Amino acid sequence: MPSAPKARQLLALLMINANSFVSVDHCIEELWPADPPKSVMSTLQTYVLQVRRALRSIPDGNGGDLLLTRKQGYQLLVPRERFDRTIFDQLVVDAHTALACNEDYRAAELFRSALALWRGPVLADVLPGPAIAAYQLEMKEYRLGVLEQRIEADLRLGRHRGLLGELRKLADAYPMHENIHAQLMVALYRSGRQAEAVRVFHRLSEVLGDQLGLLPCPPMQRLYEAIVAADKVLEVPVRQAERGALV
Repeated sequence: MPSAPKARQLLALLMINANSFVSVDHCIEELWPADPPKSVMSTLQTYVLQVRRALRSIPDGNGGDLLLTRKQGYQLLVPRERFDRTIFDQLVVDAHTALACNEDYRAAELFRSALALWRGPVLADVLPGPAIAAYQLEMKEYRLGVLEQRIEADLRLGRHRGLLGELRKLADAYPMHENIHAQLMVALYRSGRQAEAVRVFHRLSEVLGDQLGLLPCPPMQRLYEAIVAADKVLEVPVRQAERGALV
């Protein structure tokens, strides 16, 4: 990774657009979104040289050939299979296939394997411009969505007690996220904590009302009514083929 912040930013931009053409104008907009220097072209070329130098240090020895100069732009050539994002995407696809086949245990493990690839925030050591900031937000939301799907699979497997601590932390981190609160309510109810599940709903209602002037969505209200009524629909949907997977 280049040591200069702008060179790191340029490399990050090329990486999130790997194997695609990135125009000089796009590079400039990312590195200097508000006030590019008068010597912007020569400064950009300096950062390109620093990126090339960093690529040459890659152990396989052909890093210098990874960055191509095209007319009015650049193209970083990297096999897709070398990116954690590619592996993550495939694991998620495989997990969805497992879900479609009612293989909740396998789906939960595949989601878990995908999430294990994350070692912290995306491009945390890079100064973000507009494109990188948008990519960081996209990936953060993507990861949260996959996490919710893994939790959903675990709930179907009857792992509600083991999920309580994780779901409480997520509910604190995302106080207006209705699906996370719904999952927490289900986990609490199945753990014999009906009153606490009801309190989670009321707390969410207060936050949504105070912050957005909204009521919980209709599915959340139906879940609340089912919890109050102790509706059997909330019981763990045990599948005969997967009973051995329950914990």
